[in-house]
Amino acid sequence: MTHALPPLPRIPAHVVALDDYADLSREHMSEGARAWLDGGAADELTLKDNSAAFARLKLKPRVLQGMQGGHTELSLFGQRFAYPILLAPVAHQRAVHPDGELATLLGASAMGAGMVVSTQASVALEDLAQAAHAPLWFQLYMLADRARTSALLARVEAAGYQALVLTVDAPVTGVRNREQRSGFVMPDTATAVNLDAGAPAHIARPGESPLFGSPLVAAAPSWRELEWLRAQTRLPILLKGILSSDDAAQALGCGVDGIIVSNHGGRVLDGVPASIDALPGVVKAVDGAVPILLDGGIRRGTDVLKALALGAQAVLVGRPYMHALASAGPAGVAHVLHMLRTELEMAMILSGCRTLADIDQRILWQ
Repeated sequence: MTHALPPLPRIPAHVVALDDYADLSREHMSEGARAWLDGGAADELTLKDNSAAFARLKLKPRVLQGMQGGHTELSLFGQRFAYPILLAPVAHQRAVHPDGELATLLGASAMGAGMVVSTQASVALEDLAQAAHAPLWFQLYMLADRARTSALLARVEAAGYQALVLTVDAPVTGVRNREQRSGFVMPDTATAVNLDAGAPAHIARPGESPLFGSPLVAAAPSWRELEWLRAQTRLPILLKGILSSDDAAQALGCGVDGIIVSNHGGRVLDGVPASIDALPGVVKAVDGAVPILLDGGIRRGTDVLKALALGAQAVLVGRPYMHALASAGPAGVAHVLHMLRTELEMAMILSGCRTLADIDQRILWQ
C-alpha cells in the first residue's frame, strides 16, 4: 500500500535538543491535546521525578581511553539494533499529526530505530507493518474477551511483528486532573482502529463502588492470564510496567522474555518511584535472566548512558518524539532519534566507553 505524505516541514535552526520540541509543539497542538499528552496522574509528582531522578545521577568521566572501532550496536531477541533507543508505544497519534503512527514509523525507519506500536494506534497495524523498514513490536493490552485477544494476536503475528509488549500497570486509568481540567476530547480521526467498540463505560450509581463494581476491574488480567498468553503466541513477550523486584521475579517464573521498567510516564499511579530509581532493584532480581529495558524520563543521551550503566540493555522514549511529530512530522521523529544517538555516542566517548559492553556502574560517580 502506498501512502502519500505532505512535504516535510523545515526544522527551525534553534531546535537542538529534545526539550526544544516540547516548546515548539505549543505552536502545533491545541491546549487540550497538550494536556492529554503531557499530563500525568494527580499532582504529577512521579511525572516530574522521572526526569529529575536522572539529574541526581552523576557521571564519572574517563580520559585517554582508545575509541577505535567503537559502536552502539546490540541484539535483542535475535534482532539487530544500531543503537539502544526505541520508540515507546503512544496511543492515538493522529491526535497530533494527520498521518499519526505512519509518520512516526517513517521517521523511525529512516533512522533504523525500533518502534513499539500501541494497541490503541490510530493506523491499522497491518498498514504499519507493510511500511516498516526497522524492527516493529506490538504493545498489547489484555482484553477482557479472550477471543478478541486471540484474534488481535493472530493479526499481529500474521503482519510480521517481532515481539509483544504487554502493558501490565494500567488495569484502570490514572487520575489525570490536567487532562480533565482541559476538557480534552479525543478527535474521531484518532480512533483506536485496531479494536472494535467494546463495552460501554461503567457509570456507578450513587452509593456504589466507582471502580470495584465495574466490569473492567472484574475482568482485569492476573498472572494466570499471562500464562495463557504465553501459550498463545510464539513471539517474545516483554512485560511493560514493572517497578517491583517481587513482580520481576514472578514474571520470570511465568516465562516472560523481557521486562520494561516503567511507571507509565507518571500517568497511572502518582507517588511511585521514578523509573530510573526502580531499575537497580529489578536488575538485581532478574540477575541477567532476560533483557531489561527502561521507559520514562529520557531526555538526553546522558540519560540513556545512565540507564545502561544501571543495567538496562536499551531505553524507550515517548513524549519527546510525539512533540516532534506534532511539530515536524516524520522529519521531527528522525531528528529526535538522531539527537539522542549523537548525544549517547558523545557521552560514551567522554566516559571512556567504546561499546555498550563497556558501560556499567563504574562510570557513575559514587
